[in-house]
Amino acid sequence: MSREVARRIDALREQIRYHDRKYYVEAAPEISDVEYDRLLRELQDLERAHPDLITPDSPTQRIGDAPVLHLEQVAHRIPMLSIENTYELGELLDFGLRTEKTLGMAAEWVVEWKIDGVAIALIYVAGILTRAVTRGNGLIGDDVTHNARTIADVPLRLLGTDFPPLLEVRGEVYMEPAELDRLNAQQRAAQLPEYANTRNVTAGSIRLLDPRECAARRLRLFCHGTGYCEGLVATDHMQFLDALRRWGLPPTPRVQCCPSIRAAVDYCERTAEAMDELPFEVDGLVIKLNRFDQRAQLGERSKSPRWVAAYKWEKYEAATRLLSIDVQVGKTGTITPVANLAPVVIAGTTVSRATLHNREEIERKDVRVGDWVVVEKAGKIIPRIVRVQHDRRADNLPPFVFPSVCPDCGSPLQQDPDGVYVRCPNWQCPAQLRERIRFFASRAGMDIEGLGEKLVGQLIEHGRVKTFGDLYRLTADDLMPLERMGQQSSEKLLAAIAASKSRGLERLLTALSIRHVGTTVARLLARHFGNMDRLTAASVEELAAVPEIGEVIARSVYNFFHEEPGQAIIQDLRGLALKMDADTAVSTLGNQLAGKSIVVTGTLARHSRDEIHQLIEQHGGKPASSVSRKTSFVVAGEDAGSKLEKARTLGVPVVSEDEFLALLTDGNSPGR
Repeated sequence: MSREVARRIDALREQIRYHDRKYYVEAAPEISDVEYDRLLRELQDLERAHPDLITPDSPTQRIGDAPVLHLEQVAHRIPMLSIENTYELGELLDFGLRTEKTLGMAAEWVVEWKIDGVAIALIYVAGILTRAVTRGNGLIGDDVTHNARTIADVPLRLLGTDFPPLLEVRGEVYMEPAELDRLNAQQRAAQLPEYANTRNVTAGSIRLLDPRECAARRLRLFCHGTGYCEGLVATDHMQFLDALRRWGLPPTPRVQCCPSIRAAVDYCERTAEAMDELPFEVDGLVIKLNRFDQRAQLGERSKSPRWVAAYKWEKYEAATRLLSIDVQVGKTGTITPVANLAPVVIAGTTVSRATLHNREEIERKDVRVGDWVVVEKAGKIIPRIVRVQHDRRADNLPPFVFPSVCPDCGSPLQQDPDGVYVRCPNWQCPAQLRERIRFFASRAGMDIEGLGEKLVGQLIEHGRVKTFGDLYRLTADDLMPLERMGQQSSEKLLAAIAASKSRGLERLLTALSIRHVGTTVARLLARHFGNMDRLTAASVEELAAVPEIGEVIARSVYNFFHEEPGQAIIQDLRGLALKMDADTAVSTLGNQLAGKSIVVTGTLARHSRDEIHQLIEQHGGKPASSVSRKTSFVVAGEDAGSKLEKARTLGVPVVSEDEFLALLTDGNSPGR
């Protein structure tokens, strides 16, 4: 009978560990919470009846019976060093280029979220958790094993059999914002001070003497690195993360491996500017060499390794009321919900609108009109709702009902098969058409001066324009009946439309509103293929082979040129004599800006920002996205904002648009 009980206990422990991995590591649970609780309860009952069969690594032993008397100090066998930080993408690129120069070769880099939590080292001997230590001063930390055992993400025993005999995994203990809201609701009910942020309460919780108190805080864990190991087989970071998953440890999610430092920095910029919603707090991104042998070759400084750096951004947040939710239709049909907020000042700026990204985010966060919400503004990122303060919600707030039909044309909306976005599939939807025509005429597109948003709206409303080509078929008789359009203004607009025919392939590709194709991708495609005929004849494989394009963009471009209405658009514009060859005049206008790194900021009067970037490249310079001490000078227009302030603080020269154009002629650069 005792053997039967032991076998059942072993089977239950194995099942529970398996389901812990599916839930905490893979985010793909296979059973309900009720079924999981039933397994755990059966194991608890059997162990209570047979205490001699209880083992320290049993899933029932997460919470200790009594508090520890004090925290012991433990020396790290390998120091837990800090990471070199930068707030500038230019400095991040410089770091990577210096690193590759020291290595004497290009290198693969991995990019991962910088979790805003508390660093910890977990030590496993023969697969059993034996010790957990905080970072401390990097050399000596606090033994918090009693509390680490209460964290559901931390396996007390590793899965499988291929783990090293001694494994030290380093990671970040954190708290989800929703848990902070729950704790603060308890604090308010008890008339106690609220916790300031997730990091502070995590730091206090992991050091509590009573593990039962820590368990009540519901801390979480992500793993991101190694400490002292014996017998580790992995030779690079991505292999190591795969191994962590096999062993039941949760790695930081969505780690990206990039083939070069430039690709890694570009990924950092795209990720920061279009950062989606995360169920945990981050304060930046970390880039590190992928290969362990290259890390060993570089070694460490006294305070930080030479093979890793962090790109951080300042974060500011405030709570306010959500007054309403609008849904907007984009130029590719994407339905985007936008939150209208009671105005609140964040970092010196009044914020009254914030992005909600998509339907899935509203449902996941349970955002309702009338809620108190926490709004964050971080670096260049547009304001976004971080979380809902559910404890402050009125009882009668109904859930937000996402529309099932397009708010503009009434077409049934469709979910992206491989994504989270909802779209209007009607290519002739007035809202889509309005946005596409507006963007086509914008400075980033074909730069048709005088064709602004209001006039585009009139042209569509009166049925004058239904396609891009219709713009080039407009006559003075079509325009003059419209508001504020007389003979002179109509002729001026028609001349601007005619002039846009010669913009070239790069500008045309940007203007067409092809999914995933912006100014950078358009430039890469135009320069690689040279003309529209070669581009439209390219296969998906040929498109994906263009550096920095990839399969997703390649498939989108291919589909546009091989499906309606893309084919009809190109045939129509070709018949209207639009220029469909690439501009070959790249870096041939002079070398006045050779070796210069130049940042463009603010609203310019005579050129778009992309046009200034093009001029910089054509004169041998390099456009940069952020100001650092290595910036040669800044071209500033109206409302330049933080980049202008940063330039003045660092003593970086600043010129106006006219001064910039003049120096291209006289060559007297203000750069350093």
